[in-house]
Amino acid sequence: MFDIVKSATLAKQASLSVAQLSTQQKNDVLLKMASAIVNSCAEILAENEKDIIAGQAKGLTSAMLDRLLLTEQGINDIANAIREIVHLDDPIGHINNLALRPNGIQVGKMRIPLGVIAMIYEARPNVTAESAALCLKSGNAVILRGGSEAIHSNLALAKCLHQVLEQANIDKNCITVIPDTSRSVIELLLKQRESIDLVIPRGGEGLIRYVTEHSQIPVIQHFKGVCHLFIDKYADFTKAVNILVNGKTQRPSACNSLETVLVHTDIADELLPKIALALQPAQVKVHACEQSVVYFSDATLATDDDYHAEYLAQEIAIKVVGSFAQAINHIQTYSSDHTEVIVTQDITRSQRFIRSINSSVVMVNASSRFSDGGQLGLGSEIGISTSKLHAFGPMGLTALTTEKFVVLGDGQVRD
Repeated sequence: MFDIVKSATLAKQASLSVAQLSTQQKNDVLLKMASAIVNSCAEILAENEKDIIAGQAKGLTSAMLDRLLLTEQGINDIANAIREIVHLDDPIGHINNLALRPNGIQVGKMRIPLGVIAMIYEARPNVTAESAALCLKSGNAVILRGGSEAIHSNLALAKCLHQVLEQANIDKNCITVIPDTSRSVIELLLKQRESIDLVIPRGGEGLIRYVTEHSQIPVIQHFKGVCHLFIDKYADFTKAVNILVNGKTQRPSACNSLETVLVHTDIADELLPKIALALQPAQVKVHACEQSVVYFSDATLATDDDYHAEYLAQEIAIKVVGSFAQAINHIQTYSSDHTEVIVTQDITRSQRFIRSINSSVVMVNASSRFSDGGQLGLGSEIGISTSKLHAFGPMGLTALTTEKFVVLGDGQVRD
């Protein structure tokens, strides 16, 4: 039987040794992990198929199945994501802002690992490999508890990672994939405050609230992405429609896809028919306000719940707003602090939008789909934090570290 208390203790011990690995050692292991995953492609896809079949039998949503599915290209994407991490600067050990004090001591801050990170997540087997790689590169140990829907895929990936660690004579307990999918394991995991330094939950709102309420360990929340697009009265219509279609239809199951569109009343009559036409090819289901519903043939009247919804499907809420201030107020009321976009040619209004909205990513004239660690230059990400403490927005390597003060002296004593 799997022993989470023992595993957490072993992960803590392993974190001490992995924190001492050189950048070259970590990069060599990561490159071998990427190759091992590609070489085991057939085995991983076979295990993934078991998860897909079981998921279909359980009646998982199309969005969940999309996140769960692995293909040969998907396996290559995982390997390439790990290789990209190799090319990222190693944050560990750098001393920043070394400053000379009047008494002659020098004071700086050095980047160090957090220690042991526990990831609790649903579907998306790629999270298993990419999170493990990010934690290894940043000198942390990681405990990965994926959902039951991806258990075969996750264990197949873990097998590849552990083989490489053993060959490199690195304590394999620095990467732990929990084979037990029961809720009781999560309860016990969240009590291991002596061994685990940080918990990162990724998944549905229910999972994240459960983890937040039950954890005795600090939690960085990765809540749902209720992402807004505000099309201002000074918007370029072509840009607005393209950004909307890309943000909603390219991958609706992603947390950075659009869920609500706000249209300024001054342009509603001209723009809404264009929006209706643009959304038809993807058969997007529309929940529209009273003023906009007449422009969509099969739309339903939007409710307050629709403005709170993260659909993760070809579905969207549309609302006409009477002013810039009303748009800001709507976003501040319904935002999940993930990603918000304005389309406007007016620089003053775009700057006002940036100052007024404090979600983790705020965009001007660009698709919400760019709200992603790789797209923002971080390389691979461990998630998108909607907590404002420690890390906010896409979390890359640096977000998996903290800082310690380093003081360099020459015999000084305090008066």
